[in-house]
Amino acid sequence: MTQQKVMNRWLVVVGAILIQLCLGAIYAWSAFTGKLTAEAGGFGFSKTQTQVVFSLGLLTFAVVMALFAGRWQKKSGPRVVALIGGIVLGLGYVIAGLSGSSFWGILFGIGLLGGAGIGLGYVCPIATLVKWFPDKKGLITGLAVAGFGFGALIWIKLTTGFKFGPLDLTPGWGGLYAMGWTVTKVWILYGILFAVLVAIGSLFMTCPPDGFCPAGWIPPEGVAAGSAGGVDFTEREMVSTGQFWVLFLCFFVGATAGLMVIGVIQLFGRDALTARGMTALQANTVAGTAMGLFYALMNGLGRIIWGKISDGIGRKMSIILMCLLQGIMMIVFYFIGGIEWGLYIGAAVIGFNFGGNFALFPAATADYFGNRNVGTNYPWVFMAYGVGGVVGPILGGVMGDAKAWMWAFVPAGIVCLVAAAIALSLRAPKRA
Repeated sequence: MTQQKVMNRWLVVVGAILIQLCLGAIYAWSAFTGKLTAEAGGFGFSKTQTQVVFSLGLLTFAVVMALFAGRWQKKSGPRVVALIGGIVLGLGYVIAGLSGSSFWGILFGIGLLGGAGIGLGYVCPIATLVKWFPDKKGLITGLAVAGFGFGALIWIKLTTGFKFGPLDLTPGWGGLYAMGWTVTKVWILYGILFAVLVAIGSLFMTCPPDGFCPAGWIPPEGVAAGSAGGVDFTEREMVSTGQFWVLFLCFFVGATAGLMVIGVIQLFGRDALTARGMTALQANTVAGTAMGLFYALMNGLGRIIWGKISDGIGRKMSIILMCLLQGIMMIVFYFIGGIEWGLYIGAAVIGFNFGGNFALFPAATADYFGNRNVGTNYPWVFMAYGVGGVVGPILGGVMGDAKAWMWAFVPAGIVCLVAAAIALSLRAPKRA
């Protein structure tokens, strides 16, 4: 492999991160839930309604990726599928912005079209990079999807200004909301930006030539290939293994916990902090910082760090540790969320572990079921995320409306602990 080829493969990383920054807009949903539930703003949605939009977006994301994007990008190439995904995502946000206060218009625009656009675009960078970087699967998938986590920080802070506690990076500018922008106008702006930026990133989505091998890396042979992506399973072969269902379960509970917190942290934080005597204005600011800084930042870093850790200690042990830590923190979070520092720490740890899912599970899918087929196999593992995206946020929304937040956080924590125990059974699969 020439030096030019080495440089080219890192340009693919740049394009992947740019695409993922835009697709990560779905994690900025908490920037809008407060406006949507406020009667004065003309929306007056219930907490549950806001989470239905979020959940539909997550479910559509996973279903479209599993049923369409994986096979389409394998047939037509990742560039065209990523491009169409960006256009559909942008169109969805523009339609939502033009829908005014219509719940059904917003549900269709952001929940259905927005989720479909993300589903089309998401798998393209992952499938492409695994082929370019068979020597660094954990780290490189972590880098690629880190943009998804960091995107939430950017899109949230554009609405409120880049203020992080006492640190104000944009003094005198309070974000688009402070400038008088409404939620619907923000959605139209974001839709245009998403379409343009994803189109630019898609230009870098190209697969390496057949037989590509990084300089100095020797592909594993024999037994070692069975745990390093050297044995390729079809989708049907993969779903017939116990390893697939263990990965599915662990991803499901991790997604349930993390997505529930993303969806309700603004609402839960406001309730918990005001119950301890904080004013509603202060509580909104603290909860916004918990999501916009601590969760979003650590979500992005978790993807990179957990990916790097897994390259060292293995995917199995990393999944066990991640589920274990997440389970403990989800239970603790309910009890410390009413304290400012507790909300920050909880958001950071939960975001860090949640981000790890998106580095560990695509890498584990490639390890166990083959590097070559990860573009078609991983979407089926990722369906666990779609199911968790329905269960977690709606559970949080329903319990929030019922003022019973404990019954959202504690059960989510317990199932994460159970998943950690089940992950002990993971082994490299063998063909039937």
